[in-house]
Amino acid sequence: MPLTLEQLNKYVKADYSWEDDLKLNRSPRSLSPELADAFEKSILPNVGDPKKNYLYYTLWTVISKSENKMVAGLLFTGEPNDAGEVEIGYGTEPQFQNNGYMTETIGGMVSWAKNQPDVRTIVAQTDQANLPSHKTLLKNNFSKYKTVDPMIWWRLSTV
Repeated sequence: MPLTLEQLNKYVKADYSWEDDLKLNRSPRSLSPELADAFEKSILPNVGDPKKNYLYYTLWTVISKSENKMVAGLLFTGEPNDAGEVEIGYGTEPQFQNNGYMTETIGGMVSWAKNQPDVRTIVAQTDQANLPSHKTLLKNNFSKYKTVDPMIWWRLSTV
């Protein structure tokens, strides 16, 4: 579910107001310093810009129906560049890892992106040591295309 600007502002507070509005079960969470910085400098300003397609900047949340709580999140890092590339970033809450949530979520995002006329390629980067993330991307037909220590870059053509 892509979050609106109002929902993002509540999400960033990490005070359960976002969960309460959506009638979700509360689950402890915190923003890493890097993610908090990204929200402040990029995500919130871009989602709030009416000239931009907020779907390429917002956080897309994954809600477990059985748990009725957020288990993961994914985002595009911006609109497609001139070559039609979009980058994705993602993460699963530790207690919900290795349950297939992210494999399914990336599959859904790939399906959505394939229907966007300006998207030709989806890219992602993973740490070389993050084998579960490698498997998730491979299951969604991504291919390695470069390594810049300590990261591996992956891509998937949508055409």
